[in-house]
Amino acid sequence: MAPVAVEVAIEMDAPDSMKRLVGVTSDYQPLSEPPPEEPAIPESPYSPSPHNRLIFINKTESQKFCSNEISTAKYNLFTFLPKFLFEQFRKYANIFFLFIALMQQIPNVSPTGRYTTAVPLMLILSVSAIKEIIEDIKRHRADGNVNNRLVAVHRNGKWMDVRWKDVLVGDIVKVDDGAYFPADLILLSSSEPQAMCYIETSNLDGETNLKLRQGSPATSSIVTGEKLTELRGMVECEPPNRFLYEFVGNIRIGSNISAKRDAFESKFMKKISLSLAWQHLDAVPLGPDQILLRGACLKNTSWIYGLVIYTGHQSKLMLNSTTTPLKRSNVEKMTNKQILLLFLLLVLLSLVCAVANHIWVLSNEDAHWYLFFHVKWEYGDLVRTNFGYNLLTFIILYNNLIPISLQVTLEMVKFVQAIFINWDQDMYYERTKTHANARTSNLNEELGQIKFLFSDKTGTLTQNIMRFSKCSIAGIIYGNNEESKEKFNDDRVLKNLQSEHETAPIISDFLMLLAVCHTVVPQIDENTGEIHYLASSPDEAALVKAAKEMKHVFTTRTPDYVVVDMLGQPAKYLILNVLEFTSKRKRMSVIVRTPDNRILLLCKGADNVIYERLGSDKTYTEETLSHLEQFASVGLRTLCLAKTEISEEFYKEWSNTFYKASTAIQDREQKLEEVAELIEKDLQLLGATAIEDRLQDGVPETIDILSKADIKIWVLTGDKQETAINIGYSCKLLNHSMDLVIINENSLDTTRDALVRHKAQFGEMLGKENYVGLIIDGQSLKYALTCDCKQDFLDIALSCRAVICCRVSPLQKAELVELVKVSQNAITLAIGDGANDVGMIQAAHVGVGISGEEGLQAACASDYSIAQFRFLQKLLLVHGAWSYSRVCKLILYCFYKNICLYVIQFWFQLSNGYSGQILFERWTLGLYNVIFTAAPPIAMGLFDRFCSAETMMKNPILYKDSQTGNLFNVVTFWVWITNAIFHAIVLFWMTVATLRYDVAFPDGKVGDYLFLGNFVYTYVVITVSFKAGLEIVAWTWLTHLAIWGSIVCWFMFLVVYSHVYELIGFSAEMTGMDRYVLSCSLFWFGLLLIPFTALLRDIVWKVIRREFFKTHRQSVQELEKAHKEIKIESTLRKKLRPISERARLLSRNLMNLGDRIVGGRRTQTSASGDTAHDSLSEVPIHIVSRENIHYDGFAFSQEEHGAVNQAEYIRAYDTRQAKPQGF
Repeated sequence: MAPVAVEVAIEMDAPDSMKRLVGVTSDYQPLSEPPPEEPAIPESPYSPSPHNRLIFINKTESQKFCSNEISTAKYNLFTFLPKFLFEQFRKYANIFFLFIALMQQIPNVSPTGRYTTAVPLMLILSVSAIKEIIEDIKRHRADGNVNNRLVAVHRNGKWMDVRWKDVLVGDIVKVDDGAYFPADLILLSSSEPQAMCYIETSNLDGETNLKLRQGSPATSSIVTGEKLTELRGMVECEPPNRFLYEFVGNIRIGSNISAKRDAFESKFMKKISLSLAWQHLDAVPLGPDQILLRGACLKNTSWIYGLVIYTGHQSKLMLNSTTTPLKRSNVEKMTNKQILLLFLLLVLLSLVCAVANHIWVLSNEDAHWYLFFHVKWEYGDLVRTNFGYNLLTFIILYNNLIPISLQVTLEMVKFVQAIFINWDQDMYYERTKTHANARTSNLNEELGQIKFLFSDKTGTLTQNIMRFSKCSIAGIIYGNNEESKEKFNDDRVLKNLQSEHETAPIISDFLMLLAVCHTVVPQIDENTGEIHYLASSPDEAALVKAAKEMKHVFTTRTPDYVVVDMLGQPAKYLILNVLEFTSKRKRMSVIVRTPDNRILLLCKGADNVIYERLGSDKTYTEETLSHLEQFASVGLRTLCLAKTEISEEFYKEWSNTFYKASTAIQDREQKLEEVAELIEKDLQLLGATAIEDRLQDGVPETIDILSKADIKIWVLTGDKQETAINIGYSCKLLNHSMDLVIINENSLDTTRDALVRHKAQFGEMLGKENYVGLIIDGQSLKYALTCDCKQDFLDIALSCRAVICCRVSPLQKAELVELVKVSQNAITLAIGDGANDVGMIQAAHVGVGISGEEGLQAACASDYSIAQFRFLQKLLLVHGAWSYSRVCKLILYCFYKNICLYVIQFWFQLSNGYSGQILFERWTLGLYNVIFTAAPPIAMGLFDRFCSAETMMKNPILYKDSQTGNLFNVVTFWVWITNAIFHAIVLFWMTVATLRYDVAFPDGKVGDYLFLGNFVYTYVVITVSFKAGLEIVAWTWLTHLAIWGSIVCWFMFLVVYSHVYELIGFSAEMTGMDRYVLSCSLFWFGLLLIPFTALLRDIVWKVIRREFFKTHRQSVQELEKAHKEIKIESTLRKKLRPISERARLLSRNLMNLGDRIVGGRRTQTSASGDTAHDSLSEVPIHIVSRENIHYDGFAFSQEEHGAVNQAEYIRAYDTRQAKPQGF
């Protein structure tokens, strides 16, 4: 809602303050003619646009913007009926039955009554509606948990706790450490110097490092309630948009606060141009560094004050989310297609019967004139020959070839399957008391067909907890024992330091470097006296904490120096210069003056950049390099530590050069890098660190199992490439025998060239799965997803066993999922825990959210939520595979049993002149799906299982049977339909043959068509019940009850229904039918012979398949029954080929013969034989063969080019001074 500027129109009774505000004095007199023109007033340099958003600080009641309430539910009170009906009537079966129900209302058309379809259809829709309501109530409750969170809001001069949903644009809110921002805010002030604060955005972009934000200088001093109460001003900013990292605005704070407050509160404010009221005030620019986005979390900062600018669904987080889609399973889509074909078959049968009836009537009108006497009398020849009426009659007669009970049975079964998922104690997370939650039951069977799994990294695979795990000092490895999980506890470090060990000086320098070379700020807890560290880099926090555990405690930071308590003795180090970390430099250095007045350069960074800058002393280099490879092999994040001593003369000269570079107008960043190169040399290697980016429990095992189930896993993360590769190795998605394809490009042309080159390198193996991993960054991906490159990228990605995409935006995540979803005939699953994952969760066929922690955005938008990634194993391999098998059997069986009965109606038409007469009594026919055959498909859908849960978990290769979709496809469907038609032929014609010579009873009566019909009906019920028994694998007492109970129910119904005519007043023709049927010896003879004959083909085929065409499943079933150990070796790994040899050969044709990959760096051999090295970051790796790869495990998270550079940031703090407490 963009405010529109209005004309200046001041009424004469306006207050003087208002007139002065717009330049109108008390002696103003209206003019009859326009006044003479005055010199033009210069326009404000930043005039408000009618499209911009204007926000008046501390004035919320008059501003009409979007509510802060969010909803991820599918329905509300007003949209439920239309959206629900739209979703239900997307199912072709429901459309068909609605048509049948309407046709049955036409008099004298329906042979089965007027309500035999309408009532079941209403029942189906009612059950579906109840299920949807229950599931959507869960979504509303989850939304309510978010909307009803409390936040402190400053209104009307006082603080109050307000629910998130009631927060308004223009409110000033206070957010405390560890809390999430309730809306998009402008940072006004904070507890930290210069209005700085740390935020964690892993919920938005997946990055693990904290980011620094800084409020505007115009508001940084507002730290008390009194100042907030007096604060008046205006913020003008761009309208809401989805760009997370872009923001443009201005803030204007008035000097005469009381006068402006009076002006704002005047009733004439609405008539004044908003720009005119504020244009004389100076505008202070606002940018991305001043905005705090909903979904981000405040960290390491006691509190902040923020002005609300975007709320609810206009926040950037929600604008990056899509509306909750209406998803349908692949099985449901396939069923819809087969229903269309069955409908065509139904119409064909109806046409055949209508035409045959017309021919029969014309041929037998004279011979059987008595049949048409009443027709001519009542309706005349027109009705008798009305082809259209007859066609409708047959369509209604055959309508149950498409089972009306299928939808309600499916809804009930899927709903209970979802309850099974919710109740599964193996997916219960004790720490957070969180169960798995099936937020929808429509996609249960999809869980059994997953081919591509797209996973977020941060918070999904990892805990976002960095732990100092091991280190190498002077060629000696120190590390935690197996019992320690939280702290570094190798006592040898301090023992060697405090003894006369030869490495003691190196250990001392190593620990000193950990405690000094960083941008961490210490904070002392006033209650406990404990020191906590505030760090934007989780790596640095882990390093400083490790130094603390080894008795080198970083205690104080001031703008000029730091204090470290070294073995109980405080030491002051003057901070002379900070050379910032960047992903290009891959290192950070601090120049300090030590207590003994020496100047040291302390440096930490990647092994290649440190080793290139070592001096003549190469001690420990080989040992340390070996240790780095050991650390990297288990997925640890590594850094090398080094130092050098600098002379006073050199430092003074260098300092002057550094000052000139830091104040340069042009190419400042490049000049600073060049100056750093002058001093970062002749280093002495001290050692290396190894930090564990702790994985969620069971992640490596789960990924290994899912990979064996032939599920392709793609990790999509907003984190850095080095971090993502580290996690790839630690979670076993990558391993050191795997070739890597790494793409880092920065233009469309180079990306296109790289993709074409890699396609050629795959050669004949392109499109086949190879033992290769693909690593691509977000910049390259931006170009790879364009129309020119999309197919090439997809071809390469599908040829790789694992794919890791780094630095990707939420939109790119969704685009990747959509690309695979559309281009491949495969089911996709996306899993994540953050708001940045919502897009891909909703784009995938199945979306899974990680719940149980504070961020619930992904869980609220998901189809299923679990508390840990490891629970995905049972969700897919057990619940998914079981649900798919059960649902497939249920659907096939429902079609089978209906066709088995209703095709008999067609055979009966051959004997009755195609009159549309039904063979069975109408209520008997109507209760066929409701009572007599309702239980077996439900038992199949709920209790049948081909293997136990333990066997499924241990043998993931069994998942392929459901993954390939072999249990339900076009061929399987029509095999079942053909079998049903065959059974119908046997059951009808054998019964007719049995009664060929009629039956006479003692009372002189003979059997009529209902007598035949009850024979056939009984045999059908028994046959379809036994057919269910043949298909069921896991027999339970409930299964037995369903099979045998269905047969018993029919016999009981036959007996009771044959004696109730006097009570219910209809179906007189069924009176005494039980006596006629059950006393007939032919009935019992047929009962033993006819169902068995119909099922003989099924039994024989089942035996042949078991003996000669045994599947993995059947082998496992036999071993389970024999209680033998089950182990099926997957042949998957044998199919995967590395491409090292092929890549090397092809590369000679595609690249310069002098190029090769050695030690993780690209090297080029000159004609003279010299080898020149350049950084891996400067020349992209193409295919890195496992024989040549040297992976050092380097990874370091640090915000780059933030609101405040690292040097300015650390000089802004003085931890000796108390921080403001806020209100």
